[in-house]
Amino acid sequence: MPIGIDFSGHWQVQSDERDDRRRIREAIRKTDGIKDEDLFGRANPSGQSRSSRVKGGLVFVFLETGVSLRITQNEHGMFISFDRSVVEEYRFGENRIINVGEVEAQRVTGWEGSQLIVETLDRNSMKMTERFRLLQSGRLLERSITFRSREGGEETVVQRYHRLGAR
Repeated sequence: MPIGIDFSGHWQVQSDERDDRRRIREAIRKTDGIKDEDLFGRANPSGQSRSSRVKGGLVFVFLETGVSLRITQNEHGMFISFDRSVVEEYRFGENRIINVGEVEAQRVTGWEGSQLIVETLDRNSMKMTERFRLLQSGRLLERSITFRSREGGEETVVQRYHRLGAR
């Protein structure tokens, strides 16, 4: 962990959250390679689950967003509470398998200079890269979310949060 980089605090989104969610959905749609009929089609008579039938990427199920973030950081990792409901843990230097239900992915977390980089790769080669960095002397948190398709196409959405309260 770089000296002096601390994301801890309470953060409020600066942009229109509905627009952020729309841009994220659009980025996912452009990069996931999933056909709508695979997700919303009728059940498969062979008994296969939808997630095993889907040939596109599902890494986006690991993405959490929120209007309000509460971040706690220590020497081993960072914990983000999204809208006081979901807590995501990022362990510095991690390389592990994570899952949500039947969906499994590999997550790697590390530092690139003063940026925290979280990369999540699913079994169908869709990759999500989250980059966290502080701007304006720590008063602004920028979160860049990049979705990469199996074919290499990329879409990025940037969210900015301002710090609430004194630092």
